[in-house]
Amino acid sequence: MSQNVAPTTGADAVDAAIAQGIDLDGTPIAPAKLDLYNMVMAKEAQRQRSGVLNSMRSRIVRIGAKHYSQADLNRMLIEADFAPLKAKEIAYFYGDS
Repeated sequence: MSQNVAPTTGADAVDAAIAQGIDLDGTPIAPAKLDLYNMVMAKEAQRQRSGVLNSMRSRIVRIGAKHYSQADLNRMLIEADFAPLKAKEIAYFYGDS
């Protein structure tokens, strides 16, 4: 792997690549795409936050759906005392209604 190419694993791989302006495969990211991304992320950085539990659950669902079955993720959420999967989350992440 070239020293100019960011690692492609880990939670920070995408952020590091964006900061370098280089995709994970080593190709440059177009300036217009970087500008739009940075503009939207600046707006997000200004958004008022009210707590972390909802954000934690959202991240668990969004990322967990890529790695766990619906039944397993739902069970883990309940065991951790989070709300179970909602119908709209199941439809979006698992394609069921």
